[in-house]
Amino acid sequence: MTALDERFRELTIAAFHAELRTGQLTAVELVDWYLARIQTHDQAGAAIQAVVTVNPLARDEAGAQDEFLAANGILSGPLHGVPLLVKDQAETAGLRTTFGSILFEGFLPDSDATLVRKLKDDGAVILAKTAMCDFAAGWFSFSSMTDHTKNPYAPARESGGSSAGTAAGLAADFGLVGIGEDTGGSIRIPASFNNLFGLRVTTGLISRTGFSPLVHFQDTPGPIARTVADLAKLLDSMVGYDPEDPFTVTAAAARDSGGYAQAVEVEVPLSSWRIGVLETGFGPDGNPDAEPVNHVVRAAISQLEALGVSMTPELEISELSAWITDTSVYAMQSKADISAFLAQHPSAPVSSFMEIYDSQRFHPLNDLFHDIATGPDALDSDVEYLRRRLNQEQFRRLVLNIFAVHRIDFLIYPTVQVVPPTRTELAEEKYQALTFPTNTVIGSQAGLPALTIPVGFTGDGLPVGLELLGTPLAEASMLQFAHAWEESAQPRRAPTL
Repeated sequence: MTALDERFRELTIAAFHAELRTGQLTAVELVDWYLARIQTHDQAGAAIQAVVTVNPLARDEAGAQDEFLAANGILSGPLHGVPLLVKDQAETAGLRTTFGSILFEGFLPDSDATLVRKLKDDGAVILAKTAMCDFAAGWFSFSSMTDHTKNPYAPARESGGSSAGTAAGLAADFGLVGIGEDTGGSIRIPASFNNLFGLRVTTGLISRTGFSPLVHFQDTPGPIARTVADLAKLLDSMVGYDPEDPFTVTAAAARDSGGYAQAVEVEVPLSSWRIGVLETGFGPDGNPDAEPVNHVVRAAISQLEALGVSMTPELEISELSAWITDTSVYAMQSKADISAFLAQHPSAPVSSFMEIYDSQRFHPLNDLFHDIATGPDALDSDVEYLRRRLNQEQFRRLVLNIFAVHRIDFLIYPTVQVVPPTRTELAEEKYQALTFPTNTVIGSQAGLPALTIPVGFTGDGLPVGLELLGTPLAEASMLQFAHAWEESAQPRRAPTL
């Protein structure tokens, strides 16, 4: 590895901007390094398969940021020149957007998603669009557009989905920070599998306009990063009210909106926090896929206790599996939401979910597509659908009652109960989307924010994440806790490609 390689590996936004200000680095130089890295290891070399489309104007956009700095002596915004990886679920004007589907391999949106526009306005450079499973329907990476995205830490294993390309790409140093989207765990699963921080915000903090939906009242874009400081800085540029997305009234009411990076700079000792351990979030110790995860997470909990965190152990949600099943609406809601989105795009190659399904041009391992196809056509009159929607409200109250009774700040548990599956195991259908043992659905189906933080590696070198579940609009506190853990444990370790 050359000195130049070492200088750019695991780069942070703060370090990048410091070098820009002193003239030691330009945005174009960094973009060139990332582009070379993608060329070396995305389709060739390690063949991560994280990138769908490289932005052909990325160098020009970076050059414009360099010219601004040279002419004005200041950065253009908080994300000046930052090369971003953006999940291919977000529309980008004039830049191919496939939604993970081979049917959309030539689709060019007319306008940017609201979030993409906000990021550009803050100086970011859209470096590349990243891989995802077909229309974000699942927890794995397989896609009719890009097949499987490899895990940089274990190439035979899954990188997690549906924001697979963003997470694997950041782990492999294909970009500085990245954008994912989370409905049931699509930010947190791949972040966990790739030793990254990934945040599902309170729904409505970030606009969904221009993102393909899956379950519109659970959908939210969110940041993925190698460090908490980068996660917070990116989040600051993402949040905000959007008149085109009525859910973003939440952002207008959020006290901490836009102040997350500043919150992280405030040192809050770990001893300040009260944490509850959700024992029912752990997989069975007799399961060889769960035991390594349990070991790493329990070791992290012991470390947190040693650092002074007040811990309330062995909390339970009675019949948690039943609650998860009885609040799951992916197979019921998604057909209507995807069809409504496509109907708003007259230039799209298909106009409904059933057109996609009937074409059979989706990845054959995407079993959730079959469930979605059998979902109800009339949601308002479907008794089971309405029952599950009411159950979500009851589940939310049940979870929040744990916070109130035990006077805790956060609940913690393994992000995913098992290690990343191998591609062979997925081909053999060891796991199905609706039964995969991911705890990320707790936050999604209870409507609460959740942050996955890296806490270590199994004996086989597989990353393990711990999920931090918070109360509504607790993002600033969650980031402060994660930053304190990061400073103490230094959990980030880059893969060797």
